[in-house]
Amino acid sequence: MAAKRRASRKKPPPISKASKIWMDGMLVDWDDAQIHVLSHVVHYGSSVFEGLRCYDTPKGSACFRLLDHLRRLETSAKIYRMDIPYSLEELAEATKELIRVNGLKSCYVRPLVFRGYGQMGVNPLNCPVHVAIAVWEWGAYLGADAMRKGVDVCVTSWRRLAPNTMPSLAKAGANYMNSQLMKMEAILGGFVEAIALDVDGYVAEGSGENVFIVKDGGIVTPPSGASILPGITRHSVIQLARKLGLEVRKQMIPREGLYIADEVFLTGSAAEITPVRSVDRIPVGNGRPGPVSRKIRKAFLAILAGTRKDTFGWLDFV
Repeated sequence: MAAKRRASRKKPPPISKASKIWMDGMLVDWDDAQIHVLSHVVHYGSSVFEGLRCYDTPKGSACFRLLDHLRRLETSAKIYRMDIPYSLEELAEATKELIRVNGLKSCYVRPLVFRGYGQMGVNPLNCPVHVAIAVWEWGAYLGADAMRKGVDVCVTSWRRLAPNTMPSLAKAGANYMNSQLMKMEAILGGFVEAIALDVDGYVAEGSGENVFIVKDGGIVTPPSGASILPGITRHSVIQLARKLGLEVRKQMIPREGLYIADEVFLTGSAAEITPVRSVDRIPVGNGRPGPVSRKIRKAFLAILAGTRKDTFGWLDFV
C-alpha cells in the first residue's frame, strides 16, 4: 500500500507549452501571458472558465461543442456580474485562430474570464474583466490506462456546496478549491479520483466530472439540484445513450448506490468517459469496465474521431 501511495504522488510532467495564448484580443507568447500579483482573481478567486477538447478527424481539427461551452462561460460570468467584452462568435473565432496559429491538430482548450488589477478588497466591481484562451496538448486526464481498466475512486469526506452558499451552476475558479480538497484526499489515500456527496448525503459529482451509474440496464445520473455542474459531456452522454435505445434517468443517488451499481462511470471534457472499477475499495460489478459504458464510450469517441456521423452537430471545425 505504501508503495502504491508513493507511486501515485510522483510529480507529473508540466503543461505542454504551445507557442501563443490569446489575451484580450491579442496573441502573446506563452511565457509572456502574465498578470499582476495583486490582480483580484489571485486573492479572491474571481474567475470563471471552461474546458473542452479539439479532436483530429479525417475532415480536419474540430472542437467539441465549442459554442455550448462558450455559452456556459457566458452564463457563469453573468452569475458573477462579469461583463465579457467579446461576443460568443468572436471568442469562437479566437479559439479556432489560436489552434491554427499553434499548429495543433488536437488539443485541450481553456477559455478564462477573470477580474484583474484594480482595487484591492472583496468588492470586485471596480476591477477590470479580462479574457484569455489557452490551448495545449493533453492526454488522458485520469491516466493512460483509465479508459481500458477503469479507475479506483473514493467517496470524499468533503461535501459539495450547499444551496444558496455558492452557485454550483457556475463553472467558477473559486468552486474548485472544494474540488482540490477532494482530489488531494483521494490522491493521498491511494485513489485516482474522489466522488462527493451533496449537503443531504446524496451522490453529487467528482472533483471535475459528473457521475453516472448503471443498474439493471438503466442509467442514472444526479439531477442539477444535487449541487452539480451540469456538464456538457454529461448532456451529450444522455443524448447519445437515449439514441442508442438506453434508458436514462436523472434522480438522487444514495451513497450505497455506488457500491451496488453494475457500472459506474465519470464524464467530463477532460476525462471524456472514464469507467470506475472500485469505490472505497469495493469492486464495481466485476471490477472491469462494463458493457453499457463501453458501448456509449465507443459511440461517443467515434463521433469525435469523425468515423461515425455527427447527427447532433457537436463538431465545430477549425
